[in-house]
Amino acid sequence: MIYKVSKTAKGQKELLFIICSLLFSVALTSCSDEWNDHYEEATTAGGTLWQTIKDNSSLENFASVLEACGYNTVLDGSQTFTVFAPTNTALSTSETNELIASFRSQQEAGVRTSENTVIRRFIMNHIAQYRYPVSSLTNQTITLMNDKYAKLTSMQLGRNSLTEKNTLCDNGLLFTMDSKLDYVPNVLETLDMEEGLDSVYSFLSSHNTYEFVEAQSVPGEIIDGMTHYMDSVTVLTNDLLSKYGRIDLEDSTYWFIAPTNTVWDELVEEYTPYFNYPRNVLKRDSMQYTNTRLAIIGGGFFSRTVNSDVAFRDSAVSTQALTNEQRRLLGITDNYYVYQHPFDEGGVFYGTTEIACSNGQVRKASSATISKYLTFMQDISVEAENISSQDTLINAIDPLTIVQVASNNKFYGKVSGDSYVEVNPVNPSARVAVGFKIPDLLSGVKYNIYAVFAPATAGDSLAIAETEKPLRVLSRIRQPDQNGVISSPPFRYAKSVDGTTVNEVLLQSNVSLTTCSWGLATPTVRLELQSNTDGATLRIDRIIFRCAKE
Repeated sequence: MIYKVSKTAKGQKELLFIICSLLFSVALTSCSDEWNDHYEEATTAGGTLWQTIKDNSSLENFASVLEACGYNTVLDGSQTFTVFAPTNTALSTSETNELIASFRSQQEAGVRTSENTVIRRFIMNHIAQYRYPVSSLTNQTITLMNDKYAKLTSMQLGRNSLTEKNTLCDNGLLFTMDSKLDYVPNVLETLDMEEGLDSVYSFLSSHNTYEFVEAQSVPGEIIDGMTHYMDSVTVLTNDLLSKYGRIDLEDSTYWFIAPTNTVWDELVEEYTPYFNYPRNVLKRDSMQYTNTRLAIIGGGFFSRTVNSDVAFRDSAVSTQALTNEQRRLLGITDNYYVYQHPFDEGGVFYGTTEIACSNGQVRKASSATISKYLTFMQDISVEAENISSQDTLINAIDPLTIVQVASNNKFYGKVSGDSYVEVNPVNPSARVAVGFKIPDLLSGVKYNIYAVFAPATAGDSLAIAETEKPLRVLSRIRQPDQNGVISSPPFRYAKSVDGTTVNEVLLQSNVSLTTCSWGLATPTVRLELQSNTDGATLRIDRIIFRCAKE
C-alpha cells in the first residue's frame, strides 16, 4: 500500500516543490563544501529520518508517539521532510502515554486519521514537507504539515529554541528542540476546543463532507471494469463555510461571533417557529433545523480583508452584507448584516470575550449581540413591474402595462426604480384585481403590509389627476396552511388611495403567517389587491411587508 501523507498538494506547484526538493537533496549530498559555505555545519546521519530519530535516546518519547501513530513508516519512506523533534526534556513519559492513549481512543471511535487530534495537533505540528536548512541569514515562514505557519530563523522555530540543527538524513533534515511547538487553533478549531462553544461547532462541522479527487489519487488494478485505487485522495469540504466564511483555512483571516451553548439554546427555541414550512415542502424538517441555526450565526462572520482596523471602529460588515453597488442595482435601501459602532455599548462586539486564533479571532458571546432585525428578519419589498412576481389577474388586461417615469416628470426619483405597472380594466364596468407573489416570508412574525401607488401624472404629465373620485382598494392574503392548502379569504380592509401623488398605503396591520417561505424557489404567499370602483385603473409601484418590531 502506498501511504500518501499530503492530501492538499496542488498540481504544478506541488510538482515544482518535489523537483526542487530532489535537486536540493542531490546538491546537499554531493556538495558538502557548498553546504558549509551557506549553512551552519551539519551532521550527516547516514539513514532515514525515522532511523535517526529511533537511534537518538533523547528522542525516545517522540519516537514512541510516531511509531504508535504509524508515522515511523512515513518518516522511513521516500518523501522529503524536515522534522522539529521535541526531546525527552520537552515530552515526558506521562505525556507520551497520554498522546498514544488519545490516538488509539479516537481511532477506536472511528475518527479519520487526518482528523485525529494527536496527528494534526502534535505530530503534524512538528513536521514540514521538504527540506528547510537554516543559516545565520535564515528568516522565513514555513508551512507545517497541518497547514499551520511557523517562523523559522537560525535559532528558533516560532518561540522555540533549536538545540540541534541541520542533521542530514536520507529523506530530509532533523532538528531537535527542548520544548514543544505550541498548537494555535484556527477559528473553527477554537470552537471545538473552547469550553461552552460545542453547540455551534457541532452544527458547522456536521456539514463536513469528503470528496474523492481522482486526479490526485493513485490508480491500481482494474477489476470487473472498475479502477481500484491504491491511494484514494479525498478533500474535506463544507458547504456552509464556503458560503459564509472559510474560518477553517490558515491563509484567510476572519472574526467570528460565537454564542455560548446557553445563548444557542435560547435562540434555537426562539427562532424555530419562524421557519415552520408546510408539510408538502420537500425536506421541510431539515430546512427548519438548518435555517434556524443559520439565523443565529449567519451574520457573525467577518472577513478582515473587508474590515480593516480603521473600518471596524465605524461599522462591522459581515460576509452576508450586500455591497453598495449590489444594493443600488437591486434598489435596496436597507443595509442588513452591517452593524454600526460594533465596539460601543450595544454593539455586536461589546461584551464578547476575545480569543486569538491562528487565522483571526473568536468573539465568545454570552448574550445575543446581533439583532434578528439586522439579519434574517427583513422587510420584504416586491417591485410591481417585476413580471416574475405578478400573479393573479381578474378583469384586467394581460399583460400589465409597465410605465416609465420620465426624467423631467416631477415624480421622477419618487417612484421606486422610476417605473410602475398599470392594471387596466378589460371594460368600463369591470373591477380589476391583481396579485403578487411575496418571497422569503417567515412564519409567526407580525408584518405590516403596504402598497405604494403612483398617480396617473407620473406616467403622463398631462393626465388628469384622479381627485373627484378617490380610489379605494381591498386586499387579501392567500397563504398555505400547515398541509400546504392555499386559502382564499374574501377581499377586505378597504383603503383610500390619493390619486394626486405617490403614496404608501397601509393595507393590513400585524399579519402573522402560518407557514414560512424563507429560501423557497417558488414563493407561497400571494397578496391580492382589488379596486372597488368600476373601470378604475390601479397604478402600483411596489408591495412591502414590514416586520412589526416587538
